[in-house]
Amino acid sequence: MKSHHARLHSERHRTHRAGWLRAAVLGANDGIISTASLVVGVASAQASHANVLTTAVAGLVAGAMSMAAGEFVSVHSQADTEEADLERERLELSADPEAEQRELTSIYMRRGLDRMLSQQVAAQLMKHDALGAHARDELGITEAFSARPLQAALSSAASFSVGAVLPLAVAAFAPETTLLAWTAGTAIVFLALLGAVAAQIGGTPVAKSVWRVALWGTLAMAITAGVGTLFGTS
Repeated sequence: MKSHHARLHSERHRTHRAGWLRAAVLGANDGIISTASLVVGVASAQASHANVLTTAVAGLVAGAMSMAAGEFVSVHSQADTEEADLERERLELSADPEAEQRELTSIYMRRGLDRMLSQQVAAQLMKHDALGAHARDELGITEAFSARPLQAALSSAASFSVGAVLPLAVAAFAPETTLLAWTAGTAIVFLALLGAVAAQIGGTPVAKSVWRVALWGTLAMAITAGVGTLFGTS
């Protein structure tokens, strides 16, 4: 019995990481793919080494700002929607608390509790934190998944920059004659490592995550290289 309780208490749940993990992985993934693709595309167009690096640096700065702005606007819209729903729920609780309690009761019954127990649970939760109960069980808004615009924006910008620095550093130090091979090869390795780390943190299958990010990154670089070659030889 004691070991069973210890096992329950030592359980590690990962849902609280969902928000920042999604933004961080998306940012780093975009940073690696977009910067490596820029380097591969411009190099395929026979640009000079200096022009390749300038393009990569510009892509890093523009991409980080774009990620931050886009993530902030997107998550802020989600936060506004959540707040509007909560405000509507406050008004409904103030106007007709009995109806709201019956609504909670029906929710718990649909989840498998009998009527008596559902009524008891709904009554207790309404006394303890009526708005919190409705936010969680009716609206699906929880602390782990609630929108945090600034956190998401900063996380996306920072992770994009970290991801973009990797292919930029390779482009800066790789020999010009083998720049394409070095950039593409190391970018695939970076993406695979990112997929493995994300899977480890999120508790998902590592092989599936590695395969997914590496495949799409390789496809993006291949398409960009084809475009660069087309324009560079035209």
